[in-house]
Amino acid sequence: MAGGDAPTRGNGLIPAGTPASAIDTSVPHPARMYDYFLGGRDNYEVDRYAAEQVIAVVPEVRDMARENRAFLGRAVRFLAQQGIRQFLDIGTGIPGPGNTGDVARAVNPDARVVYVDNDPIVLVHANALLAGQDPQRTTVIQADLRDPDAILGHPATNSVLDFAEPVAILLVAVLHFIMDDEDPVGIVDRLKQVMVPGSYLVVSHGTSDIDPERAAEAVRTYNRGGARIIARTGEQIRRFFEGLEPVDPGLVQLPLWRPDAEVSHDISGIWWYAGMAGKS
Repeated sequence: MAGGDAPTRGNGLIPAGTPASAIDTSVPHPARMYDYFLGGRDNYEVDRYAAEQVIAVVPEVRDMARENRAFLGRAVRFLAQQGIRQFLDIGTGIPGPGNTGDVARAVNPDARVVYVDNDPIVLVHANALLAGQDPQRTTVIQADLRDPDAILGHPATNSVLDFAEPVAILLVAVLHFIMDDEDPVGIVDRLKQVMVPGSYLVVSHGTSDIDPERAAEAVRTYNRGGARIIARTGEQIRRFFEGLEPVDPGLVQLPLWRPDAEVSHDISGIWWYAGMAGKS
């Protein structure tokens, strides 16, 4: 869709049959901004404008998005290799190549995945991506991380996942959109309550540790654009894993989490941490 075009059903961005009331293009959405950072086309003028404001302050944000997508793939592959067959991917964003289901099923063909996002555009595209797949093994729901009970209690979630068995809960690039007054630790604690032994929690999160001044400016730029975000310290992010056993190498910058090859490039511009922990 060309910049400034009005959204129309059936144009590739909004498939025919999508209710007009379901799509809000008046404010930027983090999932669509992330899609733009990755070079995708599933975004609107308002998203591109807000994203370009961030890029002007932090040109490295595109590299951060790509590193985050690569981390997701490595994390899911590692989990599948540990025998995990159930994945709850919250804040999944616009689906793309190498999504959670693709990576997991390359290891375990019977892996089950529930995708969750609060943007109806994600719901539309995920459903299109998953067309023809077994609905007993893959589903997508529109829900918000701020209401974990709605996610855990959703009929579609429970038709695909069995919480009596180990599950991987993926909170990749989503918790930094939950403000402190929205009780992010309490939200994660609620999700951890359904984790039986053998389950894992995966988190990636923007941090203020590496370049505090520029990170603060990036946060202000996001907030001015209407997509609120918060950069947390490593110590604050580690709180999400309390009660769980860290998986080596612990909480590290994105490229350093079990890289496929030696990391020889400069990662000082990657202001995100990534980590995983399991329940014993």
